[in-house]
Amino acid sequence: MKIKNFLYRFLIKKSNFGSLTIVGVGPGHSSLLTIAAVQAIKKAKVIVFPISSDDKKSSAAEIVKDYIKFKKKIPIVFPMARQEFEPDEIWSNAVDIIVKSIKNNKSVALLCLGDTSIFASSSNILRIIKNNHPEIITRTIPGISSFSAAAALSNFNLASKGETLIIKECPSHKKELVDLISINREKKTVLVLLKVGKRWEWVKTLLKKEDIFSKTVIAINVGMPSQIVQEASKFDLNKVPYFSLLLMRFNDD
Repeated sequence: MKIKNFLYRFLIKKSNFGSLTIVGVGPGHSSLLTIAAVQAIKKAKVIVFPISSDDKKSSAAEIVKDYIKFKKKIPIVFPMARQEFEPDEIWSNAVDIIVKSIKNNKSVALLCLGDTSIFASSSNILRIIKNNHPEIITRTIPGISSFSAAAALSNFNLASKGETLIIKECPSHKKELVDLISINREKKTVLVLLKVGKRWEWVKTLLKKEDIFSKTVIAINVGMPSQIVQEASKFDLNKVPYFSLLLMRFNDD
């Protein structure tokens, strides 16, 4: 009986809170939103989204702008843009803002560019809330990743039977990429490199030297108006934006 009473009080307490839904909004275009994502956004009373700095727009919010016109919107600067601050401090401050809305019995949707489980900053928010506020109900809605969309647009098969798919942020140093290629050259491996950005010029030179440039697809700003998805060997520019990625297959045998 005591256990039942405890559970009852716990559930009642929990019902007095709002909830947090982390929503993957895809890589850059509203047509790539899932139905579940749209429904969660429509139901939410408060929309939280990341911005790179106080005076910049949010790519995630821009994707869903037609669904959030009349909702309360809270932009949060994520750590990547504020290197002078401790990331954990920024995450904790973000959680405080979100929890305040939730405790006012508001349903909150936190927008996540791309998918919610692939290099997603929102995972830090979820970690802190689960540790410090276990009474809050949370759920996560996955989204289409940029590399999945790029693969579809280029008819690139991300993984066939017997292959290994490796997803990494683009290495900052040449040696790391050389080692990665060396380890996987003779294997049935598909490599996805995200956030190529300013590294592109030396990455391109290295891929040519390693003779895998012809097996590489480059995708830039997937889903955005400036989208480019094509064979890397046919791409002439030496500079690419932050949201650039590479798809490459080491061994077709």
